[in-house]
Amino acid sequence: MQTSLVETSATSELPETNSALPNTINPQNHDDHSAGSGSYQVVARRYRPKTFEELVGQKHIAHALSNALTTGRVGHAYLFTGARGVGKTSTARIFAKSLNCVNGPTLEPCGDCDSCRSVSTGEDIDVLEIDGASNRGIDEIRQLRQNASICPSRSKFKIYIIDEVHMLTREAFNALLKILEEPPEHVKFIFCTTEPSKIPITILSRCQRFDFAGIETTAITQRLAGIAANEHVTAEEGVFPMLARRAAGSMRDAQSLLEQLLSFAPEHISLADVHEMLGTANDQLLFRLLDAMLQCQPAVIFSELEAAASEGVDFGVMVEQMMGLLRDLLVVASGGDAMLMLFCSTTQFDQVKTIAHAFGLHRILASLQILDQTHTKMRFSTQGRVLTELALVRIAHLDHFQMITVLLDRIREGHLVLPTTPAQPVSASVAAPVVKPVQRAISSPSQVPAQPIPVTPPVASQPVSVSPQPTDQTPLQRFHETSVAPKIELDTMDDEQAVAVWRRAIDTIPGMLATYAASFKTITFEKPNSFLVVFNNQMAKELCERESPRLQNVLSQTIGKAIRIRFELIEEKQPIPVPAQEVNRNTLFKDVVENPFVKKVGEIFGAELYDVR
Repeated sequence: MQTSLVETSATSELPETNSALPNTINPQNHDDHSAGSGSYQVVARRYRPKTFEELVGQKHIAHALSNALTTGRVGHAYLFTGARGVGKTSTARIFAKSLNCVNGPTLEPCGDCDSCRSVSTGEDIDVLEIDGASNRGIDEIRQLRQNASICPSRSKFKIYIIDEVHMLTREAFNALLKILEEPPEHVKFIFCTTEPSKIPITILSRCQRFDFAGIETTAITQRLAGIAANEHVTAEEGVFPMLARRAAGSMRDAQSLLEQLLSFAPEHISLADVHEMLGTANDQLLFRLLDAMLQCQPAVIFSELEAAASEGVDFGVMVEQMMGLLRDLLVVASGGDAMLMLFCSTTQFDQVKTIAHAFGLHRILASLQILDQTHTKMRFSTQGRVLTELALVRIAHLDHFQMITVLLDRIREGHLVLPTTPAQPVSASVAAPVVKPVQRAISSPSQVPAQPIPVTPPVASQPVSVSPQPTDQTPLQRFHETSVAPKIELDTMDDEQAVAVWRRAIDTIPGMLATYAASFKTITFEKPNSFLVVFNNQMAKELCERESPRLQNVLSQTIGKAIRIRFELIEEKQPIPVPAQEVNRNTLFKDVVENPFVKKVGEIFGAELYDVR
């Protein structure tokens, strides 16, 4: 079988137990592919882990595989799942080296024997790395089954590492079932995939599954710092944490970003270099945008975005950064501490906490939804800047969002309060009589009135006292002060009043729900605060039950107190038709024959009647 030795995992991790990570990288343990050598190899390949101790972020998997080697409980099929760049293929190679090393099976492969060296480079004849995306058909799997029966050339085991195994066809998976369940003693299978949901359950049940977690930001930061020190490159404080957050748990992504920076700034890496190369926005710009949104200053938002565009900031990336920042605001607003923040450093906790409390939990949630929708639209649009401006301006005008929360809380408590229009001072021009000319139907010009007819607006029987609103009040305070709540006593309510209240409540509901709610059979009020609504229509009952929260809110609004609603269905019995009494056939025929009209017709046409049975 033709194999594809494509290296799909290029993570390189360092020991988690050693705090001096830069010193744990020994250049002598890696192939000479540095920048000064003739054949340069990228950082992600040069610093791949070579032992279980060098795996970062996968301690549980390293522990389980190490115990399997120690106790001799090595299975015949393994499935490694997880996101890209977290060490799946690297772990498969380490496990293969541990099995086929001249000292193996061992927890610490020597790394010097022919088997260890060839496995590290992906060229071992007994450890076959197969690209599942290129060898996905049934013919390739048939060839694999034939070759699997042949004993390994020089090692103890013949190991098949199939990367992106979910790309195999259904027929290929079916052809693999038998040998996967009962392989020869010298054959081991290691499957790697990023999408385990696409693998048939028949394959999953035959494998030991290990789920690789995303690597923590601190672990990636330490690893990048060690690599940079080994490459004799200095970096400004905050560079490696930014790259680690940008990688989102993928060690290979972080190392690829570092590779770009080493080419961009080969001696010293600054934060400005990172922003310029990646098209990201600096933290100061993001916080200025947050402050402008908090103060509802769209002009400032447009000005800051113009400055960002002049600096080459990618607006799609900036929206992602803003979502990450709002995520940290959400954590802090919910009561989380600094250690739970993913996109901001712990030194920014006080600043994040102040902004989070100013925004409010519900406004942060709405802002995240707006940015998420914007990020989705940007994938299919060339107007990324316009979409970003639209999203940030919309967020800036969410300053009254907390009023909705208060209103919903009052509805749930049964004390709905509706805002009323505040009284305005009556000016002299309004209080004076309004004089309007009245045009009448006239037959001649002489009938035109000489003076216009004054029309005076009605004057209220009681004088209206108007006081101006204090300027230091917030909209939310004015909302509380200018609201009234209708009150209806429940202690004296009877069924007739309950029907009237129900009809008055559903009059405020538009659409089909009001129509079905009005088709009730009976309404009974059950003390202390429950309405029993009976329908004889199954469809009406089901619709009202689905919209029960809405009906309860409207009814609570009408009454001014919390109300519960129960729905019942009474099926009206249809009258059973009584079969007509059977009429004597002979009597019926005799009546027809003796009918005068029938006799007359028979005489005219000379017809005779017969009873045909």
